Amino acid sequence: MRSEAAPQLDGLERFASAGKGRGLRARRRFAVGELLLSCPAYAAVLTVSERGSHCDGCFARKEGLSKCGRCKQAFYCNVECQKEDWPMHKLECASMCTFGQNWHPSETVRLTARIIAKQKTHPERTQSEKLLAVREFESHLDKLDNEKRELIQNDIAALHHFYSKHLDYPDNAALVVLFAQVNCNGFTIEDEELSHLGSAIFPDVALMNHSCCPNVIVTYKGTLAEVRAVREIEPGEEIFSSYIDLLYPTEDRNDRLRDSYFFSCDCRECTTKEKDKEKLEVCKLNDPPSAETVKDMIKYARNVIEEFRRAKHYKYILCLTLTPLVELLEICELSLDKMGAVFEDSNVYMLHMMYQAMGVCLYVQDWEGALCYGQKIIRPYSKHYPSYSLNVASMWLKLGRLYMTLKNRTAGVKALKRAIAIMEVAHGKDHPYISEIKKELEDH
Repeated sequence: MRSEAAPQLDGLERFASAGKGRGLRARRRFAVGELLLSCPAYAAVLTVSERGSHCDGCFARKEGLSKCGRCKQAFYCNVECQKEDWPMHKLECASMCTFGQNWHPSETVRLTARIIAKQKTHPERTQSEKLLAVREFESHLDKLDNEKRELIQNDIAALHHFYSKHLDYPDNAALVVLFAQVNCNGFTIEDEELSHLGSAIFPDVALMNHSCCPNVIVTYKGTLAEVRAVREIEPGEEIFSSYIDLLYPTEDRNDRLRDSYFFSCDCRECTTKEKDKEKLEVCKLNDPPSAETVKDMIKYARNVIEEFRRAKHYKYILCLTLTPLVELLEICELSLDKMGAVFEDSNVYMLHMMYQAMGVCLYVQDWEGALCYGQKIIRPYSKHYPSYSLNVASMWLKLGRLYMTLKNRTAGVKALKRAIAIMEVAHGKDHPYISEIKKELEDH
């Protein structure tokens, strides 16, 4: 596609990126913190656990939300939000009434159902598709292994099981393609502490290719995605976001990219691997661990992280009781003890388990335990992550709120101001989250 014929927005254009397929390119200079692109969700779904605290329609966080009078499981800011969301909510409302406690389609299934409905009611291009249409999404169907294909068939079965009254299904082959497209192009909407709020499709944002050295960051204002520069961008430069958590070393990042997005990254960070040594720092001992010992401990760390993810899913998400939480904390502490014989505290595998342990402490309201882990995490985070990282901002924010809870106002103010400094670039100075944090400072 020639650039002069390519779809354009103010200062941006779609183009053919060498070796990467479609991409997004700057047509003018963008300064750090400048907004490049806003994209309303083509379709979005609020996660079930946030119902009652966030509006199902606009995702606003409010008290005193009103229930849907039929299912009594969806909540809205006002009548306007409820009416606007009804074409999507009606897909689930009757089904939730019918199934009751047995209504449990995955978020992917719920999101895909809304996409199918939207494509029927809005066959024309929407405001979310100025540069890239949903129907143009890559599916990577030819790269799916048997396990991924089986998971998609399970999702299709759930779609048929939970959705029937208001949904006209495409045939099975078309559904396989659509689920594969959603898996590769869906976005997770998170709040200021990176807690999961829901899932969405933002077609124009999905046009951006990945780099482990991104020049933009994606944040959310309700169900609106915003893309801002995190370093100066020159005319002709490709726009890159990151698809994954950038904490981990090169091999881990590329394993994740190949598994979820079917490519390996060739950015400067992946080519030079210049941060890997610091990220995998070993203990400074008179008799340092051998290369084989380090290799074995990395293998152990990767396995225990996967074990923790499984345990967290089955024991923490599905059964929020004290005993499983204690078990999760024990997994963290035991693995930290074992890894600590070889790894420094700044090693990313140590940081991963500290972060998980902090999360458990926060859930059981062990504020001092959470603070202790957070204090160990923040400095290495600031070193390992890129500038204006949401992960770093989130950790400063959690620390600030913990300090305030524990009546250490001086440390709390300092931490919250550090969070604000990052968020003003990543989210924009007028974002509601920043206003809320500044109000917390005033109230304390």
